[in-house]
Amino acid sequence: MSVRPVVVAARRTPIGTAGHAFKTLTADRLAAPVLAAVLADVREAGGRPEVDDVVLGNCMGPGGNLARVSALAAGFGHEVPGLTVDRQCGSGLAAILLAGQAVAAGEAELVLAGGAESASTAPLRTHRGAAGPYERAPFTPDGHPDPDMGPAAEALARARGVTRERQDAYAIDSHAKALAGDFTREIVAVGERDGDERPRVLRERSLARLPAAFVPGGTVTAGNSSPISDGAAAVAVADERLGLPGLRLVAGSVVGCDPELPGWGPVPAVRRVLQRAGAEIGQVAAVEIVEAFAAQVLAVTDALGLDPLGEDRARVCADGGALALGHPWGASGAVVVTRLFSRLVGAGAPRGTLGLASAAVGGGLGVAALFEVV
Repeated sequence: MSVRPVVVAARRTPIGTAGHAFKTLTADRLAAPVLAAVLADVREAGGRPEVDDVVLGNCMGPGGNLARVSALAAGFGHEVPGLTVDRQCGSGLAAILLAGQAVAAGEAELVLAGGAESASTAPLRTHRGAAGPYERAPFTPDGHPDPDMGPAAEALARARGVTRERQDAYAIDSHAKALAGDFTREIVAVGERDGDERPRVLRERSLARLPAAFVPGGTVTAGNSSPISDGAAAVAVADERLGLPGLRLVAGSVVGCDPELPGWGPVPAVRRVLQRAGAEIGQVAAVEIVEAFAAQVLAVTDALGLDPLGEDRARVCADGGALALGHPWGASGAVVVTRLFSRLVGAGAPRGTLGLASAAVGGGLGVAALFEVV
């Protein structure tokens, strides 16, 4: 019989815009204080201090097994290994699913998992003999669609009928929620910074003047897109038999979809986890989707039967998301789980309350996880 894994602690750094707040900090220097804080929270809750493994998502770092480097930087013993995961923007959530699988299989009792990204210090990469560095690695091989995420969001908006007006309205609301939110219980200060750098008051008239960012005459702009960011987040995934309260991992899923419309990935991923859990979207009290683009979030929520600008405003990204807070690629999937932990466990939600986390991934993937308060 498998063990049920439970997220028993969750923390994150403030999120900084690339080139600004954390411009000199490498990914391991962002991850280390978060890992240390998560372990301290487990100890304070009465859990055992031994960490079996550290699993971190990362997209653009220097290599060298970031998770192991970060574990050592956090002061963990030499016996704690590390695994670095690359599922691009879904890496942080995928790392948590892997940690859950290790606990469920009985191979570990306590795994710290999450993600870290320092776009500010990410190395430039160059093919041998090339004149200069390339912007990004391919998401697909030759012969398959391989759009950048901005044009892909534009294509998804066009395919699903998501208007510019709705995208701008959603971006305005994300920032307003973030400005009103209280992130004190989840943030680990880094240096002198103890709050997110980006959230601001956005105005409809100002957003309406912005030109299309990726496709001439398009609807996706700098104002309704997430910024390139730096940050880290981590959770503690423990064996339920340790008896600590938290979020039980009910079901997780990683799926593929058309690489031409990668933003669609959360739809089949969410549908799969709900089916596996025997649940319906109406039963989920808190939904966190990585807000890479307003167009992408609205296309996904429309398909799932959610109205984040109306009756589901308090359910979907209730304190804002990546549009306002920032999108540190490899960490964002763990940031949304940290948000769920604060919204549900931190706020004292009743046992049995369900929370959902999801992310779209370049190359045509979706990642989702369903949790239950225990």
